[in-house]
Parts: sequence; structure tokens; C-alpha cells
Amino acid sequence: MSRTGNPTPEPLRFAYGTNGLTDLRLSDALALLADLGYDGVSLTLDHMHLDPLAPDLAVRTRRVSRDLERFGLGVAIETGARYVLDARRKHHPTLLDPDPGARGARVDLLLRAVRVAADLGAPAVHCFSGVLPPGESGETAWRRLADALGPVVVAAGAVGVSLAIEPEPGHLLADLAGFHRLRTALGDPAALGLTLDIGHCQCLEPDPPAECVRAAAPWVRHVQIEDMRRGVHEHLPFGEGEIDFPPVLEALRAAGYRGLVGVELPRHSHAGPELARASLRFLKDAERAASEGGVRC
Repeated sequence: MSRTGNPTPEPLRFAYGTNGLTDLRLSDALALLADLGYDGVSLTLDHMHLDPLAPDLAVRTRRVSRDLERFGLGVAIETGARYVLDARRKHHPTLLDPDPGARGARVDLLLRAVRVAADLGAPAVHCFSGVLPPGESGETAWRRLADALGPVVVAAGAVGVSLAIEPEPGHLLADLAGFHRLRTALGDPAALGLTLDIGHCQCLEPDPPAECVRAAAPWVRHVQIEDMRRGVHEHLPFGEGEIDFPPVLEALRAAGYRGLVGVELPRHSHAGPELARASLRFLKDAERAASEGGVRC
């Protein structure tokens, strides 16, 4: 029980993103995270780990499933690999591409991710909209986004998985207001949720990150976390940005969020093992500070 007499919220479940461990084999990355004490892994489908385009994807997925069970790790599926579909253009094609075939390639990737999530017991698949193509109108892009995601949301719902779209700075769907626009356009389907990136809240949302958590809580299905500065979209190790983390973690706990809180440091793979160790230590300290009254970390 807490000091107020209310039940104490359960501890958060911390994970680390494999896009920050790309110098490790996936089996080695999972072993490392388990040894460090993480509860799970945010698994980016990419060629160096679990390649979503590999002809033997089902076999590889079963192997990963056995490793996750052996190490006692939960999992969320992420689809932010930079060059998995186009070896020359980062994050292309997108759900907004003017070419229907190109959009279809991204939709196919998401459908594959949904199947992988179902096979691994992952509750959520992360995705994002993409950048508005040059010369395209916003209204056209929003219609394309809704049309492209519609069948993915249906497929996700059919297997009990949430499609959790991430507001990404610089993208068409860049903020929480954009998420609600898409949600409304699709008819508020139960299988559509939100990936809330805490750093992105600091970067561009009008409210502080803890307020963003409280406002978005009913729709949050996956959380990414890192430090960041206002107005600068750069994922930073904890302590190098401006975020006050204890209130953020307390807001997640108070909301009853039970998904993974995944550290997102995709440009720091060269120091991945040490940053994974330091990140978990920081988050555990921040969680303790939150439970003791919210000292800044």
C-alpha cells in the first residue's frame, strides 16, 4: 500500500530497443538484456536481426520465440528500420508514397509485422506515417494514410494485436493531435493505439511529457523513452537532455500502463551494451524517486 492507503502501482516493465544494439547478434542482445535485468525487448524488424523479408521468416520467428521464452523477456515489435525496404532511401517507401505499389510494400511490411507479433505473443506493433511527399497536399496524404492503415488495423485486431502508431517529428502524423485525427478518420477502432515517445513529447508537444502521458493514457499501447531537448529531434542518453523523468514514470504507473517502456537510442549502437546497463540503472533510480516524491533525475 502507498502512504495514502491506495494500492501501490505495479513497477514499470523496461525494455531496450534492438535498433540500439545492431552490432550484436539478436541472440546475444537478448541474453545481454536478460542478464542486465530488463523485462523485455523492443524488437525492430531489420536485416541484421529478424529480417521481415527473409524467405524463412517463420522459422526464424520460432527461433526468436524460443529465445524470448528462455530469457523470460516480453517483446514489442517495431518497424522503424531505416533501409529494410529501400537500400538507398531512408524509411522509404512510406504509407504516403504517391505510387500505390510503393505504399503497398509498406503495408505488406506492417502485415508481416502483425504476423510476427502474433507468433511471438507481442501485444503491439509500432509504425509511423512518413514525411509528406513533395508537392502533395496534406488532405490527400491524410486520406492515403487512413486508406493504407485500414486493412492493417483489421488484421491486427483479428489476432489480438494493437497497431500503435508513433507521432514522429517532421512526419505527417507528428503529434498527439495528429493521432486523434487519424483515430477519428478510421472510426476509432479498438486495434489502433499509440506509441508514445517521451522524447518526442519534450521535443514538440505543447504540454510537458508527464501531462502528455496523462492525456494520451487511454490509447497508449507502447512507450519509447530517451532524453531530448526542446525543439531538437535528437535521441540522447539519459541525463543529457532536459526531461524530468520521475513525473513521467509516475504518470505511466498511475495510468496502469503495463506494456513495455523501451529505451530508444538508435544512433548509439557502438556503445549499446554499456548504454543498456546505464539506462536501466537510471530508469530504476527515477522510478524509485517517483515513488518517494519525485526528485529530479
